Amino acid sequence: MIGKYDPANPANRVRLTPRWAFSSPAHALAVFFGAGLLRPAPGTWGTLAGVLVYGLLHSFIPTAGWIVLTALLFAAGCWACEKSGRDIGVCDHGGFVVDEVTAVWALCIALPAGWGWWAAAFATFRLFDIVKIWPGSWIDHRVKTGFGVMLDDLVAALYAWAAIQILLALYWSAGRLAA
Repeated sequence: MIGKYDPANPANRVRLTPRWAFSSPAHALAVFFGAGLLRPAPGTWGTLAGVLVYGLLHSFIPTAGWIVLTALLFAAGCWACEKSGRDIGVCDHGGFVVDEVTAVWALCIALPAGWGWWAAAFATFRLFDIVKIWPGSWIDHRVKTGFGVMLDDLVAALYAWAAIQILLALYWSAGRLAA
């Protein structure tokens, strides 16, 4: 099977342009207003854009507001990725990064506030988004819809949250043993 990021994958031969990205609201949202056009590694750029937006606006929006915004972005992302995928003939193009933004927002909401925590969110989310542990891998390979594009990244965010919690528990238990 050809991997998502394999150069032989037809999806990687479709180059998104700024003209295409801003030709419709769905396209603009799918590429998160241009972040998905950046190369290399558009998913990493999308995640970085998500962390930066979250970090810069965090003090102005309460947690409940972030939960609502994230849920709305998830729903809008399902629509945007579905429509954009149909328009270019590629269901889950690497340049569609609204899924990364939504997932990293969900992860940041679940962590304490602060740039150190948000950097941890960025790093762990990227790891689990690339590795795609089941059921994220199953969703990525089988659910070829806008919903599937968005959902597999939420699974990666859940794994990232669990990894951070485990590392934190190990850190605190090691500190108690050393004391």
